[in-house]
Amino acid sequence: MTALSLSPTARPRNAVLRLHRPALIVWGVFQLLALSALLWVHLFRAPAARADHSASYFVLTDVNNVMNLLGDVLSYVSIAVAAWAGATLIGRELEDGTARLAWTQSVTPARWLTAKLTASAVPLIAGTTLSALLFAWVWTTDQDVLVTNWSWDRVLVPAGPLSVALVVFALAAGTLAGVALRRALPALAVASGVTYAARYFFGRKWDDIWPDRHFWPVQLTATAVLLALTALALVAAFTLLGRRTDIKGAAV
Repeated sequence: MTALSLSPTARPRNAVLRLHRPALIVWGVFQLLALSALLWVHLFRAPAARADHSASYFVLTDVNNVMNLLGDVLSYVSIAVAAWAGATLIGRELEDGTARLAWTQSVTPARWLTAKLTASAVPLIAGTTLSALLFAWVWTTDQDVLVTNWSWDRVLVPAGPLSVALVVFALAAGTLAGVALRRALPALAVASGVTYAARYFFGRKWDDIWPDRHFWPVQLTATAVLLALTALALVAAFTLLGRRTDIKGAAV
């Protein structure tokens, strides 16, 4: 093996990137469209709303309608991530035997799962962080023409670290569902349902629950709880995968 050869850890990660390249492309396109729409709101729609309050109303370009739509889409994207993780990233490979094939090529189940999580988490975290920063900046800068309150889920979720925590939790929930159920469609359904429940609970109108709290206390508290749940889900996924492969000799 030459000095330029890939390390054993890098090989499965690169294989994951090749296998799931279409999903990564879709994620990249989605982020590009979301970021472009946010910049369009800030650079064109918000100044137009300030300059002419009597301008004719058009539902598709109204600054509040566009910002609300973007907030809703960005706050629910975690459910799509959970569905993909449960069905495609983990469930399908356990169902059709692709995972077992990888385990026969000097890749342990734990390394296989680690490579999948690492290759998926990096673009998910990077894209969500960037969109959260830009959403928060646009919403803060253009508050004079926006009517939404910080406690509304379409602002609270996409405008801070809660959005990143939800996406990471979705990846972990999908992973655990895939490992536990070993079938693509059931894992998709369970992961989506669990993530939707988390999105609903942590994105609900917090001023009705914690009336004395403000944006950052709520953001940080919800983020900390979600990250703790994410850690528990990942520990459970690795433990369950390890037990099954130990008992059945690397056969799920």
